[in-house]
Amino acid sequence: MNVSLHEVSVSYGAVRALCGIDVEIAPGQWFAPIGPNGAGKSTLLRAIAGQLAFSGSISLGERALPISSHMRLARLVAFVPQRPELPSSMTVADYVMLGRTPYIGYLGAEKTSDRRIVSEVLDRLSLGSFAKRHLGAISGGEAQRAVLGRALAQGAPLLCLDEPTSSLDIGHQLHVLELVDELRKERGLTVISAMHDLTMAGQFADVLCLLVSGRVVKSGDAQSVLTKEAISLHYGASVDVNDDGAGGVVIVPRRARRETS
Repeated sequence: MNVSLHEVSVSYGAVRALCGIDVEIAPGQWFAPIGPNGAGKSTLLRAIAGQLAFSGSISLGERALPISSHMRLARLVAFVPQRPELPSSMTVADYVMLGRTPYIGYLGAEKTSDRRIVSEVLDRLSLGSFAKRHLGAISGGEAQRAVLGRALAQGAPLLCLDEPTSSLDIGHQLHVLELVDELRKERGLTVISAMHDLTMAGQFADVLCLLVSGRVVKSGDAQSVLTKEAISLHYGASVDVNDDGAGGVVIVPRRARRETS
């Protein structure tokens, strides 16, 4: 599904969080907003996911936001926030089953096909053995995978992920991002993921969009966006940028030189 933004702005009171964003995201593309803290990444994702009021226009495929029906919106976009609410007494399987709500309805019951989808998602996220565990009794990394599982079970053509690997160790970070990429290719999903880890963003995203103070300052592939000069200017960091040999980049932070006595 294609996503189109034209002159999109978002304000929190007197504070302008996004300023005139123009973005075109092609169907099946992995698009990654990046930028320093407070740049507007989460705000951009929440606006696209129909979670915020905005000026300008946002279209998800043929439908323009806002969409008044929560069920119709949930069938178009699955959103994973940075800090999801997790009912501690709910089991992992029941929580992931919530992703099927747009298809079950308010008074309906899950079908065999819903249970099969949830089981497949749990297995692919290595959560099958945790299915009957309560959310309050699993680790932060396991909980984050459960949140992603709920979104994947939703079956929406657009997947919006706000820092999807922030609580995961490096092995599970790679596993989750590889899985998202596999499902993107299998299902033709469009993925929009805000990411702090520039190396991960540079290796998985097709297009990176560098936001600074709510404005797009640079957009393109990893090689053109993640330059030493841009990272130094906008992040205030000294880094080396290495080609990973597959079109992505590896960002290596360099510690400031210290004087020795």
